[in-house]
Amino acid sequence: MLEGIVRDSIGKSNAKKLRRDGYLIANIYANGVENVHCAFKHGEFVRTVRNKDSLAFPVQIDGKEYNVVVQEYQLHPITGIILHVDLRVALADTVSDYLVPVETTGTAKGLKNKGVLIITKRRLKVRGRIEDIPAKFTLDVTDLERDDSILIRDLEAPANTKLMDRSHVSICGVIKAR
Repeated sequence: MLEGIVRDSIGKSNAKKLRRDGYLIANIYANGVENVHCAFKHGEFVRTVRNKDSLAFPVQIDGKEYNVVVQEYQLHPITGIILHVDLRVALADTVSDYLVPVETTGTAKGLKNKGVLIITKRRLKVRGRIEDIPAKFTLDVTDLERDDSILIRDLEAPANTKLMDRSHVSICGVIKAR
């Protein structure tokens, strides 16, 4: 389980000090739950998020345990290091919208015909209970020729969930290289 510390001050100088010490600044929030300003060790947080089995993962702050989902994160514009993350508490038996990551597998046929694979939607909005939400959507792109794409309507939503993006929106596709 990922353990973090509560931030005493939410000012800029305190955040800079924590970042210098190797911490990642975070906010935990949910409807009906008091906001928690906290910090996690940067390396531990990244390892936990990469190795999780489901969309939600447990964290412990000041003796309290929360089941959270990454809602949004901010990256440094040059180095690409995560500066700040917003975590939303995943309340059991509550229908809500979650952003589920998209992962592609295989090599598209269109890449041999001077094509380039473009991923336009990295995360899809899915409505449902946290128990029914998948950890990620895995798309096989091996059959994509040049000028082909996978749309939202081509995906099948898991049981008891609904895809909230428009059906004609492209997730990924192969376009002509310039």
